[in-house]
Amino acid sequence: MRMAQTLTRLLVHVIFSTKNRTNLIGPAIEPDLYAYIGGICRNADSPLLCAGGTTNHLHILISLSKTQALANLMMDIKKATSKWIKTKDIHLADFQWQEGYGGFTIGESQVDDLKRYIDRQKEHHRTTTFEEEYVTFLKKYNAPYDDRHLWT
Repeated sequence: MRMAQTLTRLLVHVIFSTKNRTNLIGPAIEPDLYAYIGGICRNADSPLLCAGGTTNHLHILISLSKTQALANLMMDIKKATSKWIKTKDIHLADFQWQEGYGGFTIGESQVDDLKRYIDRQKEHHRTTTFEEEYVTFLKKYNAPYDDRHLWT
């Protein structure tokens, strides 16, 4: 017996920051930025399930399409949103994202907890820096990294 179709549920938590972790994502553009990212994800058949962050970084939870590579989707998200953000305010004309990102798979049972975590980013970062948080995720998911090149 063979299967008639390919069915997947690939949940990915992605973390990325502004270049040099500069505080550029203000509350005025946040909702529209998340909606814009949602549109990019929808067009890639990879629904955005949750988005949140602070002035210098974002967390997104996506259901990655079986036909989409995470690297390609992230390139599309960062390129399009960077261009879009630059049109929102003269002070954002030089906006850039960092080059890399962290991408971590999660299980279905972790979705609700992760959504709560993403929704509480501003509260969380009253006591924890982005750098501390990011390294914590790298360690949690056993992602290999080199301290010498992590922030360049």
